[in-house]
Amino acid sequence: MSESQPSRRALIAGLLAFTACGGSRVVSAQNDPWAILRRPGSFALIRHATAPGTNDPPGFRLEDCATQRNLSAEGRVQSVRIGDLFRANSIAEAGVYSSQWCRCLDTAHLTKLGEVRPQPLLNSFFQDRSREAGQIEALRRWIAELDLAKPTVFVTHQVVVTAISQIFPGSGEIVVMQRTPGSQLTVQGRLPTA
Repeated sequence: MSESQPSRRALIAGLLAFTACGGSRVVSAQNDPWAILRRPGSFALIRHATAPGTNDPPGFRLEDCATQRNLSAEGRVQSVRIGDLFRANSIAEAGVYSSQWCRCLDTAHLTKLGEVRPQPLLNSFFQDRSREAGQIEALRRWIAELDLAKPTVFVTHQVVVTAISQIFPGSGEIVVMQRTPGSQLTVQGRLPTA
């Protein structure tokens, strides 16, 4: 018995999705994170690309990149690859919001997905956990009101991604989320970008 042409196409689409997800599992067109990200109401949380070390030096200042932990050469290349990955999956342009930290802004700019808008609600609270609950609640309210008609990207920090998604992402990892009726935020998939 020979396969029909549509079945072959479905198989190829599944294999491409398998590769895009790092080979972790085969996904159908219905639960392909890239297809979901192209739908209204969806967004990508991206942890900034590789920036060696942890935390920032004492006395760092947001307005002075020289005082912060910054992207490595590898992180800069990774940021470009993130943008290329979006374009390879039919997302050439997106609404792009970023933490005010230089490593996030640099990641966002290097993707070349669109104008980068700094958003303080995406800033790290790693050094001051007392800000977490209030900031995450305000971030959820902001996302609930945000126009998500086109693909949208938030470049942020591990602590913010984890607080919203319950996922501990690697550097440059993409977590695809969807805003459901009632403004609930649900995880739709993970896309590593090593």
